[in-house]
Amino acid sequence: MKTLWPAPLTLLLLATAAVRAEEAAPRTPPEPQVLQQVTEDDKIRIEELRVRGQTKRLTVQPKIRGVGPYEIASPEPGRAPADDPKAGQRVWLSITF
Repeated sequence: MKTLWPAPLTLLLLATAAVRAEEAAPRTPPEPQVLQQVTEDDKIRIEELRVRGQTKRLTVQPKIRGVGPYEIASPEPGRAPADDPKAGQRVWLSITF
């Protein structure tokens, strides 16, 4: 009588090799979550860009004649908002391309 133990052993070795190959493959970091949000009413338009949950850009465009668009400065990464004097201040966009 012939034993069939080499077939299950071969399958086990193939499965182990597949798992090791998957572990050895370099993993790419996930793409950051980017969210663009626009809030608008009859007097103002606010555009916000968030990356990984942190506000990177906040642009305000008033719809009043003679008032130009401006940005609200976001805090620098790694600094507390209280320690960043320009955080939350208006930055006027005088030169645009």
